[in-house]
Amino acid sequence: MSEPEFDVDGVFGDDYLYFFLERVEERSAADVDLVWRLLELEPGMEVLDLACGHGRIANRLAARGCRVTGLDYTRVFLERARADAAEQDLPVEYVHGDMRSLPWTGRFDRIVCWLNSFCLFDDEGIRRVLASAAAALRPGGRLGMETANYPFLARNSQRADVVDRDGDMVVDRQRLDPLTNRSVIDRTFVRGGRTRRSPFFIRLFTFPELRDWLRGVGFGTVHGYGEDGAPLTAEHRRMITLATL
Repeated sequence: MSEPEFDVDGVFGDDYLYFFLERVEERSAADVDLVWRLLELEPGMEVLDLACGHGRIANRLAARGCRVTGLDYTRVFLERARADAAEQDLPVEYVHGDMRSLPWTGRFDRIVCWLNSFCLFDDEGIRRVLASAAAALRPGGRLGMETANYPFLARNSQRADVVDRDGDMVVDRQRLDPLTNRSVIDRTFVRGGRTRRSPFFIRLFTFPELRDWLRGVGFGTVHGYGEDGAPLTAEHRRMITLATL
């Protein structure tokens, strides 16, 4: 099995929640509004949140009446997601698993995959994610994915981002590798007097490249949007790709 070329638990674990939970929660309501609109969701639909993290999208979709399943590889995220769902009395099914090999066939009306989640593997692994998602959808089902918009990131690739929390901090230094089309991130956590490095990468796609990969695994129509829901331009920071079987 093709594995990520970095320590997934080291990058996306308790330290990630400590530093980034508040930041991602600030955008969660807007993300769910956009997901709902672009994927034309309706109460009662079967929805899979692929790489669901701590349940910020899955639980909100369940609160709107969808029948939601969330899958993630990181157990600490799933524990948080289940606790939040239980607190709100939301019937979300949370599953520990690998997004490259989904255990469902023809089950879901919609699949949501947000925040670069499908871009953390090598190319073989990403193709498996796309094929597995296509197999898990019902005929006419839709897949919505969000990642970095290549033209914007290419213009802003050499930078450092710092998140500070009560004297602790995480520092991300990014560079673009044109040979692999990856954004390579050197992440350093400084927390409680302890320093830890967790480098990782995000595979970058232009819209035509990702569109062709999706068509190659069985999707028909594929559309691109920016983070505001408008048709994708080079000025958008994020690329949302909507594919229909």
